[in-house]
Amino acid sequence: MVDSPDPRSGASNPATALAARRPGWKRWLSRGLLILLLGPALIVALYTWLALSVSYSSGERAGYVQKFSRKGWVCKTWEGELAMVNLPGAVAEVFPFTVRDEAVAARINSMVGQRVAVSYEQHLGLPSSCFGDTSYFVVNVKAIAQP
Repeated sequence: MVDSPDPRSGASNPATALAARRPGWKRWLSRGLLILLLGPALIVALYTWLALSVSYSSGERAGYVQKFSRKGWVCKTWEGELAMVNLPGAVAEVFPFTVRDEAVAARINSMVGQRVAVSYEQHLGLPSSCFGDTSYFVVNVKAIAQP
């Protein structure tokens, strides 16, 4: 004869011990909701960080800063336009750009109307809300001496 533990003695049956260790459906539901909410937010944050840290292209453009202003309802960004004129009398090509650094923005603001060379990095795939209206981010500016 096999001795079975007395239920009043505090020793439990292996089946009831297993059931006590299993999380209930409420715990699974709360974990599932947490994963459903935090998972996409984590993916978006990782994608944004990657898009901001890796540049698609970089270069330099020269022209006249014809417009430069701070824009935005919630997130204010510096947006500008560089008029690039190849030949006198020709129609200028406009290069729209965004500035994220306040020191660079102050230097550009002091050079509005002058011929300048801007160094930029292009970051593709960013939303245009708080990161700027364009994908071209100016990282440096220098004045070009007039002949």
